[in-house]
Amino acid sequence: MDYTQELQNLLRPLGIYDVDGGVGAAELSAAGTALTGVWSALSDAEMDANPLTAADGGLADWESLLPFVPAWNTAADRRRAIAALLRIDGASFTPAAINDTIAGCGIRAVVAETETPMTVSVSFPWNRGEPDDLDALKARIEQILPCHLDVEYVFIRVVWRELEALIASWAALAAAELTWRALEKLGGEE
Repeated sequence: MDYTQELQNLLRPLGIYDVDGGVGAAELSAAGTALTGVWSALSDAEMDANPLTAADGGLADWESLLPFVPAWNTAADRRRAIAALLRIDGASFTPAAINDTIAGCGIRAVVAETETPMTVSVSFPWNRGEPDDLDALKARIEQILPCHLDVEYVFIRVVWRELEALIASWAALAAAELTWRALEKLGGEE
């Protein structure tokens, strides 16, 4: 918004100022430029006040309030992760709320209660075997989970029957020269 034009349109009908030239126009231009700068700064502050609309600088300010910087790939992921972490409160320790927070942080895992008291299981249903960055994921998940809970990690493995369904023949498998790690992940979605 250009406040110089707004001020000229506001004062022109009064006939007091020469808004189109001379000293009056220069004063209005200076005041309008200053008001435009204030409007821009206020608009940026308004956007940064909400993590769902904040820009990079505002997101960095929100992240400085959090115990760790959430995992993210895009600005939209970053906003969702910050919002998920800010939602944590006294009622946030139900399985649904914990899963919402973990998903909001960009972690593709599912937390479920187990038969054992004070224990939860964490699985990675979209991943076969152990995720590549398991240590980092464990650290993040354990920062989100209540500290009094024990955590069991559950991994999906490829069984021989599934492996036989995925390959055309044992010769094709041998020709592929897969490592055990690659074989473990065969057929899983990354």
